[in-house]
Amino acid sequence: MGADRTRPRGVKECALVPFDSRPWLAQGEAGDVGSRSEDIATPVVSPYFEFLPELDPEWSIGFRRRAPLSIVASHAVCFQTLSGQEKKLTSKHQPPRTGGSVEHYDAVVIGAGVSGMYALHYLREMGLSVQVYDGASNVGGTWWYNGYPGARVDGPGSPFYCYTFSEELMKEWDWEETQSEQSAVLAYLEHVADRFDLRRDIQFETWVKDAGYDEVEQRWTVETSTGVRASAQFLICAVGALSTANMPDIPGIGDFAGETYHTGRWPHEPVTFEGKRVAVIGTGSSGVQSIPEIAKQAAHVTVLQRTAQFAFPAGNRPITGEEMANARAKWGASRAKMYASVGGFPHDPNPARSALDDTPEQRQALYEELWQRGGFGFFLNLYDDIATSEEANATLADFVRGKIREIVRDPDTAEKLMPDHFVITKRPILENGYFEAFNRDNVTLVDLREDPIERFNKASVVTRSGEHPIDMLVMATGFDAISGSMLRLNPKGRGGMSLKKRWRDRFHNYLGLTIAGFPNLFMIHGPGSPGVFYNMPLGAERQLDWIGNFMRHLQEKGVGAAEPMTASEATWADEVSALADATLFPRTDSWWTGANIDGKPRYFSAYLAGSIYYQRIADLAAKDYEGFVFEPAHRAEDA
Repeated sequence: MGADRTRPRGVKECALVPFDSRPWLAQGEAGDVGSRSEDIATPVVSPYFEFLPELDPEWSIGFRRRAPLSIVASHAVCFQTLSGQEKKLTSKHQPPRTGGSVEHYDAVVIGAGVSGMYALHYLREMGLSVQVYDGASNVGGTWWYNGYPGARVDGPGSPFYCYTFSEELMKEWDWEETQSEQSAVLAYLEHVADRFDLRRDIQFETWVKDAGYDEVEQRWTVETSTGVRASAQFLICAVGALSTANMPDIPGIGDFAGETYHTGRWPHEPVTFEGKRVAVIGTGSSGVQSIPEIAKQAAHVTVLQRTAQFAFPAGNRPITGEEMANARAKWGASRAKMYASVGGFPHDPNPARSALDDTPEQRQALYEELWQRGGFGFFLNLYDDIATSEEANATLADFVRGKIREIVRDPDTAEKLMPDHFVITKRPILENGYFEAFNRDNVTLVDLREDPIERFNKASVVTRSGEHPIDMLVMATGFDAISGSMLRLNPKGRGGMSLKKRWRDRFHNYLGLTIAGFPNLFMIHGPGSPGVFYNMPLGAERQLDWIGNFMRHLQEKGVGAAEPMTASEATWADEVSALADATLFPRTDSWWTGANIDGKPRYFSAYLAGSIYYQRIADLAAKDYEGFVFEPAHRAEDA
């Protein structure tokens, strides 16, 4: 499956389903070249897609107006060959990288964060030659870019937010806190890169500009920012569910002359808030984490709140040596429990009890105990109907609102901080002193629902009630999550079909891994998978394991290209929606439903039952990858 795309030697004749139609072109989404019939008859090497983010060059969050706009592009590409007989192309054995010629590999992996790093390791273990390109200056992906003050793991934390494929790795790394800070997670990922010698196959400060599928060659062609072009049979997109920064479109924001930062693109040089008037827009996870830390230094902080949030105590504490030793001693059992749990962590399911089964006093006692304990365990020890029953949900929501009123001394400010949506139907946030920050004399809350922003000028943000002079703007406005990075990549599949056209009305996919019309393309943590509702490192491992086995299956059967049927996509979409519709999640505007991005399809796109998901995709693999169509490998004389 390297340069020679004939049936592998020794493989017997097998039954294959030929491509005698192009159902994805029958949906009114044909590419820009020719008619549908012409597109079907004439293979197209599509024009390359633009990978750089679509930002207003007037302000482009220029990181103090000094860093280049290109720094916001942060994706990686890696390459290899399935043929063990071909010369390995690695960072140590590369042709001059001057562009012009095309380098041939088996797989291209876009992204060198948590998922991309494991993809690199896994594909190398398969015997593939792998080269990684990344727009960042080091490994880490989201953890490399999100170095804002207070950034921490705010899900179930250490020592189980980690890779599981190597017990030796678990034994040699000590986690210091239950909710590890960004620098600690990044240090861990750098250690992994060193431990498995990943950097020899990574070229940093290089990003993918273009990708198109060649139907005759049955290969993807990518072009990088350095001018290097590469051809590969497989395109694996580990682009990150939380990596495409959401830039607010507010009148005059480009006129602001002070320092401007986005939490998702935080600079690596020190940022000082000392003596400065800082405005923070956004109160999601990054805003809730950064505001208390910024307030400790700044002369004044103006919090521009778009949505009041439910936030819960992080309960961060040191991990003792005894706890680490215990985790290592029970690693096998813990890993098995992680595989069996809905979220991929070694926790038991929520107690099978309704919130309405207990008296108000009993509920209050449980909520208070969990609040005092803190951490993500709060959500893992709740009643089992908080996310499905309005009445049960209201009991927890009222408890948290009561806590906000207890903590925030000014009643008017406390009322502005009252959330009005179903609790936990936006991403649960773990906080370290967020509500207490509003008791500081140097913190002012502006509720944008009552006092909206009208414009920015050179030195201020102007709301309906007046002008707020500022020296610095911090945009904690999150991401175009789950689908945004794939759409920014915008690969071109069969007939030149762009992903933007294919996903115009919905994020069509099968198993959250594949897309009809885009043969041999795989997503990690894409829409239709558990994604952000699952332990991300473990999820990356399990999805890559499935993809790797699929690739082996294609090799054994002499298959050159495989993709799902559109009917399979529709059935999968119904399954994803049915799970979501049994909960309150789709009834709240959130980035989970795409509500934070204008024009984005609005629906809940994640597969909510993680443990069931991995059983489902395993079952489909056992049925000879039911739902896919397979195209025989083209013989060299037919190419």
